[in-house]
Amino acid sequence: MSGDVKEPERTTYREAMREALREALRSDDRVFLMGEDVGRYGGCFGVSLGLLEEFGPERVRDTPLSESAFVGAGIGAALAGMRPIVEIMTVNFSLLALDQILNNAATLRHMSGGQLAVPLVIRMTTGAGRQLAAQHSHSLEGWYAHIPGIRVLAPATLEDARHMLSSALADPDPVLIFEHGSLYNVSGELPSTVQTADVDHATIRRPGTDVSLITYGGSLPKALAAADELAAGGISAEVIDLRTLRPLDHATVAASVARTHRAVVIDEAWRTGSLAAEVSARIAEDAFYDLDAPVERVCSAEVPVPYARQLEEAALPQTADIVAAVHGAVD
Repeated sequence: MSGDVKEPERTTYREAMREALREALRSDDRVFLMGEDVGRYGGCFGVSLGLLEEFGPERVRDTPLSESAFVGAGIGAALAGMRPIVEIMTVNFSLLALDQILNNAATLRHMSGGQLAVPLVIRMTTGAGRQLAAQHSHSLEGWYAHIPGIRVLAPATLEDARHMLSSALADPDPVLIFEHGSLYNVSGELPSTVQTADVDHATIRRPGTDVSLITYGGSLPKALAAADELAAGGISAEVIDLRTLRPLDHATVAASVARTHRAVVIDEAWRTGSLAAEVSARIAEDAFYDLDAPVERVCSAEVPVPYARQLEEAALPQTADIVAAVHGAVD
């Protein structure tokens, strides 16, 4: 083997995120990480473990338990020329900082006539499936995808977990990164060659000819599992990973539907007013005459996410639900 070629490294989603943070802190003195328990505790989900010891308390800063205060401080630091990475433990806590995100971070460039940029990255854990009950199991990324002035990313693979952060930090406007909690322990091989992620386009994770499965984040593994099960029964499913929820890459979705003529949208959020509704509407607007069947949606039940494991599983989209929706479109 050539000395220039490196073997893929075995890692986890959590470790890939940690290495992305480490690289960002090493490569730019303006970058710092701040949030609740990101320092001595190593992050609520262990993503920043060891970074305090490596970079010190000026670069890895524990904050008081006030999301509005430390997100606001991050906005101020970004306005002053820094490149802050703000960690919010889980998406439900981001609601305490919604005024800062919606009324300040997302609007200052526009309200200043382009004079003020807010190069801020906000990371947060999203999603259910870990028995954290109703208050810590939200999937609210679709809410944030509604807001002009920000970019919304949902890394679902090791590669995107490792490389999306550098692209986010290069953006002159605010970027929100939603990390599904069920993905942190996912392991696999990651090429060691440093690269950046394409945060402008969705991607085809599995090609197919009979139906398009359109999803993102923590639902991607379920969609891929459903595609495997469908293939065993002779149905070829194409799996689209949206990756970036705002701006949404509808061109990739429409091109897939033009090939397969059927679409199933999988979204862990509630069905009403969801990102799945937006994707479905765009397909109806722009690809209606390519469809051979109505668009199907697989979303969470319209209830607060239950704590009991069997009830939580029943409330969330599962592989079997995706397979059933595909049969509804294809059969």
